[in-house]
Amino acid sequence: MISVIQKLGPHYSFARWLLCSTGLVRYLYPTDSELRELANIPKEKNKNRKNPKVQTNGNTKADTFHIPRSLDIKLDCIKITNMDVIHLRYYTEYQWLVDFSVYASIIYWVTEIYQVWFPLKNEINLSMIWCMLVILFAVKLLFTLTVQYFKGEESIGERSTCIVMGFIYLLVSMMILIVDENTLEVGLEDAYDSFNKSASSFLEQQGLASSGPASKIVLKFFIAVWCGISGALFTFPGLRLAKMHWELLKYFQENKVKQLLLNLSFSLPFILLIFWIKPVSRDYFTGREEPIMTESTFESIRLVVVVATMILKLILMPWYLQAYLDMAYHRLENQKKEAGRITNTELQQQIAAVFYYLCVVTLQYVAPLVLCYFFTLMYKTLGEYNWSGELLNQHLVSNGTELNSETLKPNIEIFESTEDTKSISESAAEFHLTLESLKSVFTKTVYRGLFGFASWWCLFLYFATTSFGLVYQTYFSTS
Repeated sequence: MISVIQKLGPHYSFARWLLCSTGLVRYLYPTDSELRELANIPKEKNKNRKNPKVQTNGNTKADTFHIPRSLDIKLDCIKITNMDVIHLRYYTEYQWLVDFSVYASIIYWVTEIYQVWFPLKNEINLSMIWCMLVILFAVKLLFTLTVQYFKGEESIGERSTCIVMGFIYLLVSMMILIVDENTLEVGLEDAYDSFNKSASSFLEQQGLASSGPASKIVLKFFIAVWCGISGALFTFPGLRLAKMHWELLKYFQENKVKQLLLNLSFSLPFILLIFWIKPVSRDYFTGREEPIMTESTFESIRLVVVVATMILKLILMPWYLQAYLDMAYHRLENQKKEAGRITNTELQQQIAAVFYYLCVVTLQYVAPLVLCYFFTLMYKTLGEYNWSGELLNQHLVSNGTELNSETLKPNIEIFESTEDTKSISESAAEFHLTLESLKSVFTKTVYRGLFGFASWWCLFLYFATTSFGLVYQTYFSTS
């Protein structure tokens, strides 16, 4: 796959296709001559005829003049091309994140198909490393975008919003972490018990007496801190998505089918959150005298619906991006209702800025989807779930393969050595045994708790931030 990235990456890019081949159009700001003609402003004569270099020098100020805000301006629009986007800010970061996510997904699904017939026993699942790299890249880009709100004196409001929302989500996460597992089954309690027990056994094998590596309160505090930081990172992407969703609903006001699809896509994260609330999800489907489905089928459906939701949102991304690009048109229409005058450069800048920040908005749309998607993939694989419920288990059992912890344990033999020398093979085997003992600390129960909570929390942030933004657009926005 690294070879594919090197050879095909510069020529075939899914990220570039999303921006340049899905019919997106951008608005062109009017030139100075067009504005002069509309405002009936005569063109100024050249006052420096003797020294024309003064007019062509790049250090000279642009020709500035004032026009009425209510001037009837019609914006031209053209389709976005590759040459338009390569110069945009954060385009390289956006292209790398999306394309690398595609490559990581290919590796993951190829590995999943391979494991159906040849289950991994004592092997490292390299697809998990790729998934973790994608998550790190997405978090790093969200952090970079959020840091921009803390730079400059003009971003005091954005800076305060990030800080306040971070503390709010810190408080909310602390409240969630004390909810009983019989109500919200994120699996953190079982993960802690399994980790504490396995870690204590490992430390005893190394000759260290310990009742446990860490306190439950300390671990939950650090989890809550991570929740607060991630909440701050999700704040402005959620507000931006809500703004675009609000504009789309107004644009498709006459098309009920598209409105239904948009509202379904918007509400799906909330439906997914309910899948982790045990009394209204698992108990309803699996806890009856005649259950509707088995436990493993319920787990599989939950995973499949999360992945399908992220794919649906990615398919709808061109609609949302076009709604953002249309902001240039709406800005101009709102300006026509105002009194007073504006300079030509200010008008041109506020129209051009919309397209200039297209890749920033695209990253804010894509990065949360990437986090939810790949956290779910890691939750499935490291938690040892499957995509097809009982079907995969029946297939493996029929082939004589049983997926349990005993099958996956490595067969390590320590060779007996003489008292005088210690062979290299024995040293390697002892090191291998120690490594396997360390790996046994992180059981599937631990992974289910960690990545199950991470997946649920990202879905919660996605829904909470977009819902807050939609409430703001409904009751407080003047646009």
